This record gives sequence, C-alpha cells and structure tokens, in this order.
Amino acid sequence: MTEQVEIILKPRPRGFHLITDEIMAQLPPLPEKGLLNLFVKHTSCGLCINENADPDVRYDMESIFNRIVPEAQPYYSHTLEGRDDMPAHAKSVISGVSLTIPITNRRLNLGTWQGVYLCEYRNHGGTRRIVATIIG
Repeated sequence: MTEQVEIILKPRPRGFHLITDEIMAQLPPLPEKGLLNLFVKHTSCGLCINENADPDVRYDMESIFNRIVPEAQPYYSHTLEGRDDMPAHAKSVISGVSLTIPITNRRLNLGTWQGVYLCEYRNHGGTRRIVATIIG
C-alpha cells in the first residue's frame, strides 16, 4: 500500500517550529508498519527531527543557523528577494527538505524526545506545503 497526501502548514515566522501534531492531523490512518516520507516543496525552509520538549532548543537552533549562514554578505549575488532569501536557500541545503520516519503499530516510531520541525528560514515564508508519502 502506498498513499500520498499534500499537507498545508499555516504560515509561521522565521524559526524552528514543532509541526508533528499538525502533520498527524492531516494524515490518513497509518498502516501497522511502514514508512512515512515527508518532503517540503520549497527552497527556503527545511525539515528536521529534534528535541520536542524544551523550546530553548528551537531558539538555539535558530541562533546556530544564523551564525553559520549570516545575512547580507557582500559575496551573495542572489539578493533581489531580500536579505533573508539567499541565506534561506543555503540553510535549506544544510537541514534538508525531506525526512523518512518508521511507522510501527500505526504510529510514528519517534524517540521519546523527538519531534518534526519546520525550519522556516524566511522572515515571512508564508504557507508551506509538504508531500507526505505513506508506504506500508
């Protein structure tokens, strides 16, 4: 069985946002076992799995990424879409745009402290779309 749905995420400000519940609310029932692949259809945000309990992790991740890829560098050529656009593209390459999560007993088999993040790298990224493919 393979099933595919497109998930629409509400707009969020720049930052790392837990979206596990929002994704689960838009998925069909999961199979007994299988895989869930999530693919975000944008080049200025990303997906990752990280700590789902302490919000300080999300703030620290934002700070780390901003330090690794700063805005307004003189060597950027792609600048027409704003100061945050080229750094957003580079950050998206670092974080990646897809995840594969095992499904066990009709649930995502995440660790106790793991959650799915939308890594929003634009100041105003807008609505984001994720293709969810369930294989089971």
